[in-house]
Amino acid sequence: MMHQLATLDYIVFFIYFVIVAGYGIWIYRRKTGHDGTIEGDSKDYFLAEGSLTWWAIGSSLIASNISAEQFVGMSGSGFKMGLAIATYEWMAALTLIIVAVFFIPVYLKNNISTMPQFLHQRYNGTVAMIMAIFWLMLYVVVNLTSILYLGAIAVSSISGLNLDFCLYALAAFAIIITLGGMKVIGFTDVIQVFFLILGGLATTYLALNMVAEHYGQSGVMNGFNLMTDQASDHFQMIFKRDNPNYLDLPGLTVLLGGMWIVNLNYWGCNQYITQRALGADLPTARSGLLFAAFLKLLMPVIVVLPGIAAYVLYKQDVFGAAEFGQGADLNPDRAYPVLLNILPIGLKGLSFAALTAAVVASLAGKANSIATIFTLDVYHKVINPNATEKNLVSVGKIAVVVAMILGVLIAPHLGIDKKGGFQYIQEYTGFVSPGIFAMFILGFFWKRTTSAAALFATIGGFLLSVMFKFLPNIMDLSFLAPFGFAVKPEGSNVYEIPFLDRMGFVFIICIVAMIIISLLQTSRGVKTNGLEVDSSMFKPKPSFAIGAMVIVVILTALYTIYW
Repeated sequence: MMHQLATLDYIVFFIYFVIVAGYGIWIYRRKTGHDGTIEGDSKDYFLAEGSLTWWAIGSSLIASNISAEQFVGMSGSGFKMGLAIATYEWMAALTLIIVAVFFIPVYLKNNISTMPQFLHQRYNGTVAMIMAIFWLMLYVVVNLTSILYLGAIAVSSISGLNLDFCLYALAAFAIIITLGGMKVIGFTDVIQVFFLILGGLATTYLALNMVAEHYGQSGVMNGFNLMTDQASDHFQMIFKRDNPNYLDLPGLTVLLGGMWIVNLNYWGCNQYITQRALGADLPTARSGLLFAAFLKLLMPVIVVLPGIAAYVLYKQDVFGAAEFGQGADLNPDRAYPVLLNILPIGLKGLSFAALTAAVVASLAGKANSIATIFTLDVYHKVINPNATEKNLVSVGKIAVVVAMILGVLIAPHLGIDKKGGFQYIQEYTGFVSPGIFAMFILGFFWKRTTSAAALFATIGGFLLSVMFKFLPNIMDLSFLAPFGFAVKPEGSNVYEIPFLDRMGFVFIICIVAMIIISLLQTSRGVKTNGLEVDSSMFKPKPSFAIGAMVIVVILTALYTIYW
């Protein structure tokens, strides 16, 4: 198999690089060309306040979200378990609508710029600072490193370039984009998404057509129909308890349980994501989120179907141990790189650009979020409260470079490639997601929630998650099996609680405990900091409501067909 790019592939990739970098420089110069003081405006630099259009917001959301863990990890999950992994993408589409209707109005009404600022305004400085430090550590040590390292592995495996070189090159490319601020990131992400979707669809087209040709036919639809026939077990959205992948996607939990916590916390309580909409007015922000929801419906076509196609071809011995390994060494995460390496010259360069675009956009978005939290919530509040706007922007740029250098230095030593990128991120963020989401959701909609209750959710939620993780080693959980909340993996004698169900249990405990703590405190006269909330702001425009209903209908049809 050829693990290198041809001259035409490099030309296609170079065109992508020039377009993105050139457009970013043009946006940056246009922003600073009329009035030099604009460069010193921290709101403009970190949030692109009033600058991003709805299509730029939606594109930036998707470009920042889709990265190597989707192209490589989710495609590998498509190879292993099939279409069911698409629930992360399709349920996210519905989640984006909920965030647009209920979460974003609260942030904008209360002039929230960062998530720690929300916690400071709603609870107190202690809660805000604890979470600011935590988010910085999580973003640098878990998210930035995993995106960087997985991206470098994918780029290296396709191009044949040295892994370290790919690591440094991706970091440098991302820094170029990030130093221009959120406005440059937002508008260059439109181009990144264009390459991401175009290259992704080209890979899917070739993969499905390859399946059809293997069976003496041609055409994408014939390839898709053959896939559904040859791998019918890979086209089920809801797993039964006897499915070997039930621990990853436990049945109806993906519709009624922990999947909601994963998505609502990620899309509604995450600086990395919400930052794109916080600089816009409400109608623009909502339209951007709705556009992102429609793009989310398309993502499984780009990242999951190629994985299933690779599985069908692997079962037919088109691919073998040389590409995927065998037995205990079988590596499903090789699915997307394997497919890209057999693409025709030119198209390989386009798909290579799509993968690079996804990685660079995610890195730029994550680095900007790190800089925003550090500058506005740590540096400005603790280190230099009298900092000027120009000084804040300078500190933000330094934070971008430092974060990327730290990512490059520590990424190779975390064992991300052995653990699997998608699982690596979910494992570490999942320990705190239930508590954080409980703290946010009660902070939004229940004025009596106290700071002590929020602290319990922050610390207690983490400790509860750890307890549930190791609970199977302490006691027999077979009594949960009849309800589907515990399964015995093949080759194991221990009943384990599925990851998403663990999150659901921790979230419910956190909510109940927070209510009890808040009621006890407020009954003794403890005052709380309520947010400004007006019920009228939750009413969307008719055009948004129509778009949201279209998404609901499409999702209902998809889950009905592939139940």
